[in-house]
Amino acid sequence: MATRLRALLGDYPGTAALKSGAIKSDSVALDFADYSPAHKGFKPMVREAAFDVSELAIVTFLMAKSFGKPVVLLPNVVVARAQHGYALYNAKHGTLKPADLNGKRVGIRSFTTTTGAWLRGILANDYGVDLDSIDWVTFEEAHVAEFKDTTKRAPAGKQVVQMLIDGELDAVLGEKSDHPDLKPLFADAAAEEKAWFAKHKVSPINHMVVASQKLSDTDPAAVREVHRLLDASAAAAPAAPRFSTDEMRRSLELIIHYCTQQKLIPRAFGVDELFDDVTRAL
Repeated sequence: MATRLRALLGDYPGTAALKSGAIKSDSVALDFADYSPAHKGFKPMVREAAFDVSELAIVTFLMAKSFGKPVVLLPNVVVARAQHGYALYNAKHGTLKPADLNGKRVGIRSFTTTTGAWLRGILANDYGVDLDSIDWVTFEEAHVAEFKDTTKRAPAGKQVVQMLIDGELDAVLGEKSDHPDLKPLFADAAAEEKAWFAKHKVSPINHMVVASQKLSDTDPAAVREVHRLLDASAAAAPAAPRFSTDEMRRSLELIIHYCTQQKLIPRAFGVDELFDDVTRAL
């Protein structure tokens, strides 16, 4: 009889075959929670251990680990993307370039989003932006309850993109919009992404998969089978993210560095620390 596991996994090319039942297992059955978008389930995962297996934003995972939450990483990437295209400014108030952000008022859904951490790392390390000089305006708390968020919360009912349109913010991170007044902060995002990749040799990881430490401790075979299912589902989709071990390590090392710089975590983890004896061998 198959072991039934509570699972949270979004709808992506690489998860489609698994979620549709086209790829299945004799030993493990996944009961998928209904959260849309999937990130709405991240808080219950890190606060209440709501799932046995869960997609998780990599920054949320790093923060959860720093507070001793009982979750362990699997080497399965479900969302990865270039980040430069997710930053906007209001051109009605003049041109704004990345290097102009010092001292500006910048909005972001939550200070702890993974896209935000990647973009702040890019801005600070590649464009010389002083992140501490920015007046950060946020709209949601961190998924990890123990994190002390010192940013300014937007007034209740306000929306981040609308505040930019209304001139209440100078820029926003983590958003896209087709509003005619809003322009990309990185003027030619595709070219800047290409140059950034050539420099760093890193494809930014957004979301990976974790298992509860309890499942890994008590049923390592189930964890190995979940990894096999995820791999098979990704292999069935040409558009799924593909990372070699070295590529994954480079991406994890850089986001760990950015998170440490931004004080989202108190120290830089070694990549091997993110896995346990079961998942490190996958």
